[in-house]
Amino acid sequence: MSKFPIKLDKRLQKRKEENSLRRLDFFSEGVDFFSNDYLGLSKSEKIYDSANTLIASSELKNGATGSRLLSGNHIFYKELEDLLADFHEAEAALVFNSGYDANIGFFSAVPQKSDIILFDELSHASIRDGLQLSLARNYKFRHNDMQHLEELLKKFSKQNSEIYIVTESVFSMDGDSPDLLKLGKLAERFNARLVLDEAHATGVFGKKGEGLSQGMIKNCFARIYTFGKAIGCHGAAILGSRELKEYLVNFSRSLIYTTALSPHAVATVISAYRFLDSPQGLSEIQKLRENISFFTQKLKEFQLDSFFISANSAIQSCILSGNDEVKSVASEIAKNGFLVKPILSPTVPKGKERLRFCLHSYNSHQEISEVLSLLANFVVKN
Repeated sequence: MSKFPIKLDKRLQKRKEENSLRRLDFFSEGVDFFSNDYLGLSKSEKIYDSANTLIASSELKNGATGSRLLSGNHIFYKELEDLLADFHEAEAALVFNSGYDANIGFFSAVPQKSDIILFDELSHASIRDGLQLSLARNYKFRHNDMQHLEELLKKFSKQNSEIYIVTESVFSMDGDSPDLLKLGKLAERFNARLVLDEAHATGVFGKKGEGLSQGMIKNCFARIYTFGKAIGCHGAAILGSRELKEYLVNFSRSLIYTTALSPHAVATVISAYRFLDSPQGLSEIQKLRENISFFTQKLKEFQLDSFFISANSAIQSCILSGNDEVKSVASEIAKNGFLVKPILSPTVPKGKERLRFCLHSYNSHQEISEVLSLLANFVVKN
């Protein structure tokens, strides 16, 4: 018997040939234009100290000791879920170990066999994996195409099935957003249940970083917020009705059958949300928004706007076709001290490979100008 299965080895070799082999690398020093830490909260000493104070004031120290339905449902969970429900104006919140767990847990449990799921074709892998576990039939609609979605709603509404519309408020690879007002009206018109992933909108949009949908869509059946992006922590939450929370506690396997988050992890999220709703937190949000505006302005000055997907979020993607090309440009930019992530196929479709610029409140205008000037040297002049 060979040391490693031949079929698996062939798959690895194909990745190497396509220059798309993934590795777990340590990143060198440089200006951060690649992390999801949009507000710099992962490095906040104030949040760190606040979380430690919460832990010191309790008997909880290290592990959760079990799943939430056994011994792991410590008091910090209630404090966080109450805070989230209030902050995001929802009846109830339920915390999961990650955004992936939340999406897997929701879609594998909520839509039933006779139901229909209509999802944006660029939905995150965690959503698509959850759909594979669902008993419901699922169909994709063209990216942010409300007309195509309406056509599907007309078609499936005749079947007298429960219909779920699934999309993201900010897409992780393109950085763009759907027309949320139109989306909400379509859901209301066809009596469909809207499920919205707010992962990359949290901390970036809204009066205090609450995301895009709040105050814009009246009847969102479920909203998913993750803490690993602008919140700078770990974990996620599904927000909705009290009945939805009760149902997920009883039927969501990714919640039921996993060890709960540690007390310190949950205390850190509590501290981060409190910071977000403070004058200092609001200041960081404003700095980020100013940097997004400055970045898009500089794209035009450097004649780069035609290479970028139009977006008003912290995610700005420059399309450079081919894995070799996008990795080469990223490497050259890194040599000059700027870290920008190349996104390769098969993560994105062939021909849509890209440099994904993530903007932060702590990026300076000079850094933004310099990195775009470098990019222009490799893209515009070639």
